[in-house]
Amino acid sequence: MTARVSGTEGYGETADERVKQYESLAFADVHRDMLHLFPARPSRIIDIGAGTGRDAAGFAELGHTVTAVEPTQELLAHARRLHRQPSITWIDDSLPELDRVHASGERYDLVMLTAVWMHLDRTQRERAMARVVALLRPRGLMALSLRHGPVPPGRRMFEVTSAETRALAERRGLATVHDSERPALLGGPSVWWSRLAFRAPDQIKC
Repeated sequence: MTARVSGTEGYGETADERVKQYESLAFADVHRDMLHLFPARPSRIIDIGAGTGRDAAGFAELGHTVTAVEPTQELLAHARRLHRQPSITWIDDSLPELDRVHASGERYDLVMLTAVWMHLDRTQRERAMARVVALLRPRGLMALSLRHGPVPPGRRMFEVTSAETRALAERRGLATVHDSERPALLGGPSVWWSRLAFRAPDQIKC
């Protein structure tokens, strides 16, 4: 059996259940706090930790070109089956390095990190921030969400604060343009989410 990528533990084994959960939520509902920040014109978007592809498909339907990155093979197989839009490119790659993504040399107007950042430990988060910022075009946006609350059985997850995340991003030259919290759409009253967005400067120094 192939070893799991660090941070993906518990997802492959429950992939069928994850599909039912994730695909039951509408793209616009999940991201309603930050929809106004997303590009209005057709843009290049990368969804890191794309899961079942719900968000990648949502962006594709809005006319964007999407790179969807997912390291869990079971989820990636579901995503490719469910969302066949030609404007989505699927990549098997993982944080913190994203070597396959970087090998393409592409840069993006929007980097999505939905429900993935808290799976990285502190050292991985510091490395990942540098690698993710290097994917942004000048004035590009990075949108990120953090899960808080009890950790589901079998998952690798850390309590990560908005303050730490803002500090990491700002040290890399990004400006915080959104920071909010709200209850989870799934998971019960003990689970809530932080939503953060960061804007790259006119010139990016990696």
